Parts: sequence; structure tokens; C-alpha cells
Amino acid sequence: MNELLKKQLEQLRRRIARLESRGASRDAPASLPPELGHAVETSLGSHWEIERRWPAHHRHGSSDVGALADLPADLLVVLDEEAAGCPPEQWVFLDTETSGVSGGSGAFAFLVGTGHATPEGFAVRQFFMREHGEEPSMLDALARHLEKFRVVVTYNGKAFDLPLLETRYRLARQRAPFAHLAHIDLLHSARRLWRLALDSCRLVELEARILGYEREGDPGGAAVPRLYLEFLHTGNFRPLVPVFSHNAFDILSLACLTAIVPAAFRDPSRLAHPAEMVALARYFQREGRLEEALTLIDEALRRTLPEEMLWEALWQAADMERKLGRTDAAVARWSELSTIGNPHQAQALEKLAIHYERREKNAALALEMAMAASAIEPSQELEKRIRRLREKAAAPRPGRLL
Repeated sequence: MNELLKKQLEQLRRRIARLESRGASRDAPASLPPELGHAVETSLGSHWEIERRWPAHHRHGSSDVGALADLPADLLVVLDEEAAGCPPEQWVFLDTETSGVSGGSGAFAFLVGTGHATPEGFAVRQFFMREHGEEPSMLDALARHLEKFRVVVTYNGKAFDLPLLETRYRLARQRAPFAHLAHIDLLHSARRLWRLALDSCRLVELEARILGYEREGDPGGAAVPRLYLEFLHTGNFRPLVPVFSHNAFDILSLACLTAIVPAAFRDPSRLAHPAEMVALARYFQREGRLEEALTLIDEALRRTLPEEMLWEALWQAADMERKLGRTDAAVARWSELSTIGNPHQAQALEKLAIHYERREKNAALALEMAMAASAIEPSQELEKRIRRLREKAAAPRPGRLL
């Protein structure tokens, strides 16, 4: 046997020995330090649980953690009628950290965090699997923990967290624990409030812009799957410590935002930013709450709005005035839009043309409005209107009897 072949065989033996050693060392789940929780035994095996508490006097940015337990029992009804009569101690806030965001049966949640308000402050419990074999135990413990709550609040949970967990329960041949819980996904309501005021409605963005809390040393959600994979390969828990904190702060921020979002829907006078008013007015308009929407729009128009948002708000207000039967008010807003270049100028002129033709019976003025609209945005419909109005304007008027 030549020296080169001997050297290659020796390298192969050492590599196999390293792999066997690594496999033997991972026969038992990795042991995390006591300050990072404790192992929990269930009838389905074991898993790890971590508990963290914030005292009632703690402030999370501008939010008072102690006030969460004193929120009114009917606060969430404006977001979901199924939450009627549920006091804060029956709300649970849930967030997952997963192996990836692709979904499907291959993705799994290795960490599920829950939080709830207590008279002493805010408590977070995290369910963690140190290896994939601990998933049945973790899921079973999570299900038992959720039994005492009536409302689950998530952020994008309808599209991601709950469907993912339901799949994992199904694959584990366990019953998913969500049927008895009213589910409020705060993402949708947050978007209605802040999509015009903020560049992004990501939870960490709202945390910084709305709550005024800036995280330090956070790994970011994109890094989480890689850090867990590293833990599985090495057994080294230290890279996961920021992941546990990341999940816990997501839950605490979600709870603090839950105190703000429904309160804004219930009492829009709390809103300070005109863009928030315009966004909420659009939602109220879609819901048919026109008086409330119009009040919000008028308040926003008294503030300083970006130009594009200003024209959109005026157009929105004119449409609501029309639907409410306030023709003179609608005409006044269309007239305002018609006098200066903006995205709705041609539409406003066309609305005025229709008004003067049908209600005022003033073909000459209606023709003037229609021609001005056509000069900005020509269309076949406007051309037909112009021809008809020209005929009306040219027709001799019947004589008057003295």
C-alpha cells in the first residue's frame, strides 16, 4: 500500500471517529444552564421551558406594563366580537420561532412563546425543544397551558403561526388547542392604522416607532433558523440566548400594542398623526361608518398632510358627503379639487359636470366642466358627454309667457 493511500485512509478514519463521537454526544438532549429554564417531563417525553417576568412598575418604551392587567374586558370586542367579556387575564399572546418561513409539513416551531398579564406584571413562558424528538412533549405542554385562556393574540398568526402549529399537532397525532380560543391577529388592525404613517408595519418597526423601544443585540428574525441549526450541530446553547430574548420581546411588544390598537378604533380622538386618521377613516368608510370616517378626515385635513394624501383625503370626503346626501358639501369639495392640479382633478371636474347637467340643469356650465376634464384626461365617455351637452347648450330655450 503506497503512502498516499495510507494517508487518505487515516484521514477517513479520523473523520468517521469525529462523526461517531458527535453522534454519541447528542444521544441525550443538550443541557442548558438553570438560569435559562428547566427540563419538563411529560407523558410524551421531555422538553425545556423558560420563564421570564417583567414587574408591574416596568416600562416597555412608553408603555406601562402594569396597566395591561387593568385593561377593560370589552377592549378587544372592536376587533373580534368573540372576545366579548374576556378580561385581560384570559388573553394569551403567542409567537413562534421556526426552522424556516417556507411553510408546509417540513417547517416546524422549535420555540413557542406565550405571554399574559398578571396583577404582578407580565409573564412569558417559552416552550423549547432541544432536539426534534422533544416536539410531542412540547406540543402537549403548550396545549395544556393554553386551556386556561379564551383569546389568543398573534402578529401575522392567521397566515403563519397558527396554521404551522396546527400542522405540527396533526403530524404528532395530537389535537390542536386553538378551537376554544378567539383569535385576534393584530397585524391586520395595525396595518389599517399605520400603513400610511409608517414605511413598514413589521412588529419591530411598530415597537420602535409607536412604543419608542429600541432593542440592542437582537439577532433579527432572519437569523433565527440558522442559530437553531448551529445549536443542533454543536450543542452550544449560547448563540440561542438572543433568540429567547428576541421571542420574549416580540410577545411583550405585542401585548403593549394590543393595549393601543383597539383603543384607537374605539376612540379615534386618541390619534395624533393625521396619516393615522386618514387610514382609519378609509377602514370606517369600507365598513359603512361614514359619519365617523368623515369626522376623522376633517380632523386630518386640519393638520399637515403630505400633498398626495391631502388630495386623496379630499376626494374620499367628497364621496362620503355624496353618499350621505349632502350634495352642496360634496360640490364644495369637488370644486376645491378642480381648481388645482392633482390626481383627482379630472374626476372632480367630471363629477361637477354631472351635477350641473342633472341637478342644476345648466348645460353651459356642465359643458365647461366636461371640456376641462377632457383636456386633462380624455375618454370616450367624456366625449359623449361633451357632444350631448353641446346639443343641449345650443338648443333654443322655450319662450316665457309674460
